Amino acid sequence: MKRLVSTALATRGLLRSRGAPSTTAVMSRPAFQQFMNYSSPQGGDPNASTNSTAARIAADPDTHQDFEPKSRSSDMSLNDIVAQDIKENPVLIYMKGFPESPMCGFSALAVKVLQQYGVPICGRDILGDLKLKESVKAHTNWPTFPQIFIKGEFVGGSDIILSMHQKGELKDLLGDIAQRAEQKADAHDS
Repeated sequence: MKRLVSTALATRGLLRSRGAPSTTAVMSRPAFQQFMNYSSPQGGDPNASTNSTAARIAADPDTHQDFEPKSRSSDMSLNDIVAQDIKENPVLIYMKGFPESPMCGFSALAVKVLQQYGVPICGRDILGDLKLKESVKAHTNWPTFPQIFIKGEFVGGSDIILSMHQKGELKDLLGDIAQRAEQKADAHDS
């Protein structure tokens, strides 16, 4: 009888493997199929040619259009966004994480060096958007991150920033940005 029940449960994908902790369960087939609805275009159909959000939402009756992902700059391409970021921010760093919380040692080093000069640092997390990451790589033709831009020009990564800091070159490059930031802070305090 026990073997018959075990066989029936195993057939449905509900049986835990022997010796496995009770919190680890084998994923049932319906749950796996449900996962496929969300992870691939057209509800798991690998032959589907479109990858539109509307088609995925229509295929799932439990999803409402209010929860559809929206881009705040949907009319701009990623290349336009990168170009605009570079133009508008005197010190910009595309990095893993954010200046307040870097997610890798190289990004942390770059932020720490730039902070020595008291300049406002604008950062974009490339881990959250892989398409943005690829657009930045294509823009600079540079394979690694972080990527630092100063006054609209690509400077390099953390190793180059550190070298420029050690040679005193970074002080000259960031001097006027630091002065403007200080003047703005003084005007704001008055």
